Amino acid sequence: MAQEDTRKIGILLFPDVEELDAIGPWEVLSYWTRNFAEDGWQVFCFSADGHPVTCAKGLTVEVHHAMADLPGLDVLLHPGGQGTRPQLRDEQHLEWVRSQRRAVPLMTSVCTGSLVYAAAGLLAGRPATTHWASLDRLAELDPTIDVRPDERFVDDGDLITSAGVSAGIDMALHLVARLVSPERARQVRRGIQYDPRPPV
Repeated sequence: MAQEDTRKIGILLFPDVEELDAIGPWEVLSYWTRNFAEDGWQVFCFSADGHPVTCAKGLTVEVHHAMADLPGLDVLLHPGGQGTRPQLRDEQHLEWVRSQRRAVPLMTSVCTGSLVYAAAGLLAGRPATTHWASLDRLAELDPTIDVRPDERFVDDGDLITSAGVSAGIDMALHLVARLVSPERARQVRRGIQYDPRPPV
């Protein structure tokens, strides 16, 4: 499949992003796209300026693109973390999110990434979720949101939100099932040996 025909998933990274919000979906999606290239998808990370990003717990991550040279996306993933808090008041970032909404067929978020979507007006009148500790904040940002406190992720067609941190793994597996097939998602799940069995 020609490079220009490959559909693209972009994961946004920013200072103080929660590591697993981004790296969990990256593990799922990169395993899928590398091992099943015939499906015709690729995934990459990007930041505002193309520079490495230091995450919430000190992990520093390189990126593949800056926003300025970002290829056209088919799916955008906006993670959460403490770094989303200033984004809620950053009109430049919120306008960028709105511009992506106009251009990207499928918008997704992990954890408090949905707060940014709410602040940008993307979740008005729609069902959504976020980290359990931020459910009230989600409702405050837009009282018209149908907040789903008990959902691991909420698929509302062209917009998917997930609960906190590790829930992004579940959401990413759902993405694989939706974009290809449940069988492919099962293959990826087995490949990364994701079978949660909490010790307590």
